[in-house]
Amino acid sequence: MTLQQLEYIVAIDEHRHFVKAAEACGITQSTLSSMVHKLEDELDLTIFDRNSHPIRPTLAGEQILKQARVVIFHSKQLEEMSKNERKSISGNIRLGITPTVAPYIIPKLFRYINTIPDITIKADEFYHDNLVQKLKNAELDIVIMSYPGNNGTFLEIPLYREKLWAYVSSNDPLFNEESIDFNTMPRERLWALKNEICFQRQLSGLCYMESKRSSMYESGNITTLIRIADENEGFTIIPELHIPILKENRKANIRPFKEPCPERVVSLFVRHDFVREGLLNVIADGIKTIIPQEMLDSRLLKYPIRL
Repeated sequence: MTLQQLEYIVAIDEHRHFVKAAEACGITQSTLSSMVHKLEDELDLTIFDRNSHPIRPTLAGEQILKQARVVIFHSKQLEEMSKNERKSISGNIRLGITPTVAPYIIPKLFRYINTIPDITIKADEFYHDNLVQKLKNAELDIVIMSYPGNNGTFLEIPLYREKLWAYVSSNDPLFNEESIDFNTMPRERLWALKNEICFQRQLSGLCYMESKRSSMYESGNITTLIRIADENEGFTIIPELHIPILKENRKANIRPFKEPCPERVVSLFVRHDFVREGLLNVIADGIKTIIPQEMLDSRLLKYPIRL
């Protein structure tokens, strides 16, 4: 078994096509097939179901692929350490981010990264549970999300703290209130996000799924959720950073919560064996140019990240 063979089967899993995987690896299809067959013979199992279209891994193959990605991740970590990658500010970054954070960070973060030579970044949006699993499997390098349930699973670097606000339909009775009591607000008029991407972990046990509405919006697009509230009576909850991107006529629908105001902490997460300190600080420095200073974590303002 070689590292190269593991890279080949991961390429096949990503492309679900032997020819495309071979092209991505810079080898012929026959070479790729031969190397994969040798690996399957050595392990005495079939990694891919070649009768399916597109090709997909077998149940045993899924487990092999999961471990292969971890092995490849660790091998790259060793390579980077040997090149003093800890301090380097060059290389590729695989970034994952939640849909309820991405709109406020990704556009400006891309602009910031583009000013730094020798760095490329690929960012994908996933729900919390997918981000956690992909980081565990070393499919992502860095994750940005709000995740109070970390419990030491990952290394967490807090980025910023933001308040949550109510967006109230002009047809709803709460529109006439100057502020809203979070504990007594009418949940039956709360428009909701899907449970796995809602602010449930930030709201001290209140999950949007507790809403009694028959309709439930199952995406992470807060802009669409606001439009749903506009077209119906009721209200929803939005993060503070969404307020500046609202159209002026919609800002009149914003209402603060009474103290203590619900809030969330957004953090960077990496595996405990992550060593690319230089690239991690590039992302953190980019965040510091995007988020208002008064919202940033005080430690992020004062100190560079040390791993």
